[in-house]
Amino acid sequence: HHRNLQPLLTGIQHDHGHLIVSTLHVHLSHHVCMEVLVVRGAAREVRRLADRLIAARGVTHGRLTVTTTEGDDPA
Repeated sequence: HHRNLQPLLTGIQHDHGHLIVSTLHVHLSHHVCMEVLVVRGAAREVRRLADRLIAARGVTHGRLTVTTTEGDDPA
């Protein structure tokens, strides 16, 4: 719950809405939340989205985990 963090993250997500399949927001404690985004798209665009979210002031931890469907190239 960092000041203005949620509106910033929402704005970033809206800018990349074509990539986002689903989101999950979980309250871990009174002051700590976890947000998980499931995305699909070109690796370059997905990495750009992840970098913007992780770099946002107030985000304490972030990680991009990449997978692929059978036969797809994850690069």
